[in-house]
Amino acid sequence: VSPSVIAYPCPMPKYVNYDIEFQEFPDEVTLAINLSCCPNGCIGCHSAYLRGDVGEELTWERLLALTESYAGTITCVSLMGGDNDPASVLELLARLKKHYAGKLKTGWYSGRTWEPSAESLRESLDYLKLGPYLAALGPLNSRDTYQRSYRVNPIGELEDETFRFWK
Repeated sequence: VSPSVIAYPCPMPKYVNYDIEFQEFPDEVTLAINLSCCPNGCIGCHSAYLRGDVGEELTWERLLALTESYAGTITCVSLMGGDNDPASVLELLARLKKHYAGKLKTGWYSGRTWEPSAESLRESLDYLKLGPYLAALGPLNSRDTYQRSYRVNPIGELEDETFRFWK
């Protein structure tokens, strides 16, 4: 089962808002940055406003400024969405991971079911959440969920940690 795909002509990642999250990834205080232009169109999505071409361009300089403004408070930065331009999302996160050299973790939530190459994972991410929201199967804290949450190990393999969200 997959959601319908909506095509939006968004040439680069744009962010709409952000928040500090305590449950985005296990054991992390995460700056979660919501990206717009979501092409997935999941029925029942709690962030349907992110489907539109709204927000500001998420440049490297803006990502760094947002991250620096929470220095000492956060342990992880995550981009939420960006399925319209996954290469740019991975590039931004790779730069951030390299810039902080192990002092700050990176994560990405993609509503798709594909996964980047091991090299991209190793260079860009510490965490990866995948999968569309399917109302009949519930959110990540449901044992029936279709979504998955992974930790990326040092060689770029995904270790499923979805069970850590189950109630």
